[in-house]
Amino acid sequence: MLKAVNAIGSGDFHKKAVFFDADGTICDIEKGTPASAVEAITKLIENGHEAWLCTGRSRAFVPDYLEQIPFTGMISACGCTIEKNGERLFNKEMTTQEAWRSVEVLRKYGMVPVMEGADWMYYDKDEYNTEINWYADLITKALGANWRPIKGYEQDLHINKISSKIVPGSDPEKACAELGDYYEFIGHVGEGLAGDTIEMIPRGFSKAVGIAAVCRIFNIAHEDTIVFGDSNNDLSMFEYAKTKVAMGNAAPGIKKLADYVTTDIFHYGIKNGLEHLGLI
Repeated sequence: MLKAVNAIGSGDFHKKAVFFDADGTICDIEKGTPASAVEAITKLIENGHEAWLCTGRSRAFVPDYLEQIPFTGMISACGCTIEKNGERLFNKEMTTQEAWRSVEVLRKYGMVPVMEGADWMYYDKDEYNTEINWYADLITKALGANWRPIKGYEQDLHINKISSKIVPGSDPEKACAELGDYYEFIGHVGEGLAGDTIEMIPRGFSKAVGIAAVCRIFNIAHEDTIVFGDSNNDLSMFEYAKTKVAMGNAAPGIKKLADYVTTDIFHYGIKNGLEHLGLI
């Protein structure tokens, strides 16, 4: 069993940097974030450690209830956007030409493009709706003014990544082959919030790349990195970090890499994981 990485009050305090995935780890699109997770992360920070959000969501899609958690900083869009104390330190955008070509290719092969940026998300509601994903209206509601249609913005798409939705009759293999020069691909099939989706991230970027950049900028030692996650887009950060905690609801591949498997998100998973590590 993994030993506690720091004993509170032991006299040998060593500051840790903990990176938390969002969906399935600290939040749910319908239920929000459990109070136990908010309290645990707040206590973690009060105890002198750092707490970073590290999400596949683009910055535009980080909801208010996550904004209320006093994170040290935020890595979004799988490493494409980094901010601390409300200041955007880095933001990787695809060119407008690359973004529009991606839309054309995805549609050619019957897929539905959801274009994700730091300030806006773009999709056409007649194309992306509850017939494609049951939670599509929840996303539109959560985005508010941060939603834009693709139509009318074809030459003004400011995006970090794409969630391309797989629908009956689509050909994701051909679409990925044609766009392989631009993107890394993460497949989500029947997996929680993502549903049947190919997550498309600019080549050279991942959650691990985002964490490594934060560590370089803020002089965080690798031995002090801890990650909490549950899904396939957490694989890179589980391969990178020193200590890995999988949620009880995590995908099998994540659990396999974990040093410790905590309980699920709504059964005190964050609280139990941080207590197990001796951080709260």
